[in-house]
Amino acid sequence: MKSSLLALIAAFFLSLIFCKILIPLLRKWKAGQNILSYVKEHKQKSGTPTMGGLAFVTAAIIVSIVVIKEKNIGAILSIIVALAFMLVGVLDDILKQKHKENLGLKAWQKFSFQLLVAIAVGIFCLRNGWTKWYIPFTHAEIDLKNWAMPLLIFIVLASVNAVNLTDGLDGLAAGVGVPFFAFLGLIIWLERGAEGYSVISFSLCGALLAYLFYNASPASVFMGDTGSLALGGFVACLACFSGNALYIAVIGLLFVISVISVVLQVIYYKVTGGKRIFLMSPIHHHFQQKGYSETKIAYAYAAITGLLGIVCVFALI
Repeated sequence: MKSSLLALIAAFFLSLIFCKILIPLLRKWKAGQNILSYVKEHKQKSGTPTMGGLAFVTAAIIVSIVVIKEKNIGAILSIIVALAFMLVGVLDDILKQKHKENLGLKAWQKFSFQLLVAIAVGIFCLRNGWTKWYIPFTHAEIDLKNWAMPLLIFIVLASVNAVNLTDGLDGLAAGVGVPFFAFLGLIIWLERGAEGYSVISFSLCGALLAYLFYNASPASVFMGDTGSLALGGFVACLACFSGNALYIAVIGLLFVISVISVVLQVIYYKVTGGKRIFLMSPIHHHFQQKGYSETKIAYAYAAITGLLGIVCVFALI
């Protein structure tokens, strides 16, 4: 646990430094966010630097590589997968700047890449026998065997898109990410004492804490797909490789709700011929339309995630 806490502190300060350096560079490169026209509340955010994920993801990865002493193939693969997603996010964000609109890679292009990575993760886990998952709130395990493959593919796809959808308000995705990775790292340490996974989790927690200094409302920088896709990759890999995939739906409940709200909205809209369940989806935009400030929504999301994490940890002690 000392290594994990050291990683948290080191990643915090390194992320602060990287953000401080990166933001002026993003302004110089005119890497500003193009805001969707139908989100009227966000008009004033147009031009805010994006691709801030480069700072905190890079900081977390550097610290993890330096601090981790044991050879952990799962930790290494987690970093590789997150880097791959980050590079796709960078390409997506660059294309958005080039086209001067909030459209980068086509949906089928992003999904195809995500599916290939998800299949690779599933095959890797199956071949290495990583098919045993802990059941939340217990010390019991369930071996899914061959059933793990389709579930792993689904979890990777769902996690990456869930974090991406949650990144819609200042401080929201990062605010949820801080307690999520903190408690996931603590749970992994309590179950396994596995340094690699917990170090990466706490590194991300520290890096995101620093990033929030610049991303809390009003945001000075957005993480962009560069950050959200990488975070989604880390969520899926760290949870799945450590046997804690089921905890994503518990501690990361608000990530899951973001996806569900979009799916329900689309289905209901098509079935009813234009009617909506929410004023806008994902659901955080519904709350915003109801008059809640971005700060209140982000704080509530972070607080709920923290409480869910506390409940999960106490169940294991």
